[in-house]
Amino acid sequence: MRKKETFILLRCAALLISLAALCLQPLHAQSGAPKYQVDPSWPKPLPQRWVLGAVGAVCVDAHDHVLLLNRQEVLDVDLDAGEKAPPIIELDAAGNVVHSWSEDAFDKTLVNSFHSCHFDSDDNVWILSNESGMVRKYSHDGSKLLLQIGKSAVVDSSDGTPKGKPLNSDTAQFFAPADINVDQNGDVYVDDGDGGGNRRIAVMDRTGKFLRQFQPPEMKSIHCMALADDGLVYLCNRPENRLQVYDRMGNFKQNIEIPWKPYTPVAPGDDKRKSGAAGAAVSIALSRDADQRFLYVINQNDSEIEVLDRRNGKVLSSFGRSGHFPGEFDQPLNVAVDSQGNVYVTENRGKRVQKFKLVNP
Repeated sequence: MRKKETFILLRCAALLISLAALCLQPLHAQSGAPKYQVDPSWPKPLPQRWVLGAVGAVCVDAHDHVLLLNRQEVLDVDLDAGEKAPPIIELDAAGNVVHSWSEDAFDKTLVNSFHSCHFDSDDNVWILSNESGMVRKYSHDGSKLLLQIGKSAVVDSSDGTPKGKPLNSDTAQFFAPADINVDQNGDVYVDDGDGGGNRRIAVMDRTGKFLRQFQPPEMKSIHCMALADDGLVYLCNRPENRLQVYDRMGNFKQNIEIPWKPYTPVAPGDDKRKSGAAGAAVSIALSRDADQRFLYVINQNDSEIEVLDRRNGKVLSSFGRSGHFPGEFDQPLNVAVDSQGNVYVTENRGKRVQKFKLVNP
C-alpha cells in the first residue's frame, strides 16, 4: 500500500473515532448525576404585552414544542400596561410563541383550574381541569374537540356536585381529576384524586369506555401521576411526601420517599411543617431516553426539582430554591421534559415557566 493511501486511511479512522466520541458525549452526560442550569433566554418575550397568570400545567409534544396552560389569574394592576395572555400557548424549542388557543374554547371555571395536559402518540393533546367532572382530547392546534370523557360540571358524588359525598364509582365520571396519561395501547389513565374528592386511578379505552379502576388504600389524595413504558405507574402522595409505585392493574410495588428540610422556622408546638405545608411530591415527569432512567419530582417543601434514579429511587441531584430570580421558584407547580433532556417548570405564584438545560456533569 502506498504511503498516500495509508495516510488517507489513518485520517479516516481518526475522523471516525472523533465522531464516535462526539456521539457518545450526551449518553455519557446522562450516565452520572445529571446537572441543570437555567436558560434565562427562554422563553422569548411574549407578544402583544401578554401577561401570564398562574401557569397550571406544561407538556411537550413530539417536536419539542411546549404547551402552557395559563390560568389567567391576574390582578387588574397587572394589566395596566399589558393584556391577559391566552389560556393555552404553544412555544417552539427556541421559546417563540407559534400558536395560541382562543378563550372561546373554555369557560372561566375550566381555565382557572387547569391542572394537567398530555400529548398522546398521535400528538393530540389531552386537557384536564380539576374543578370539572371531565377530561377532553383536542387536535394538536386545539381547533377540534375529538373526545370528551365525563360530563361538564357533573362530578362523581352523591348529588353530582363538589359538596356531595365522593363515590369512587366504576364509571367514566370524575370528582376532582388531577392528572392524565395515555399508554402505548391508547388506554387513558385519569388520576381522579385531588384533595378532598375521589382517590382512584380510573382507566378508559381510547373511545372513553370505562375499563377498570384501582384505589391505593394508603393514599388520601393523589396529586400527580406518570406512566412508564415498562408498565409502572408513579403516583404522588403529596401529604406523605413520597411517590407510590404500582403496576397498571393497581398492584403495589414500592414507596419512594422524597426527603425535604424544614427551612422555615416554626413556633414551638406548631406541627404544620412536620408533614410539609406544601408537599414534597407535587408533580412528576419521566426522562425520554429508552429506559426512562430519571424521575423529575417537584419538591414544593424545598422549592426544588429532585432528579431521581428510577431504578432505585435515589436522589441523584437537584436544582432550584425559593425566590424570584432566574433558576429560583415561587411555588413550582408542574414539570415536563423534552427529548433533549431539558426540563420545564411552571410556577403558581411566580406566574411563569422556566427552562433548565442539561449540562455535562
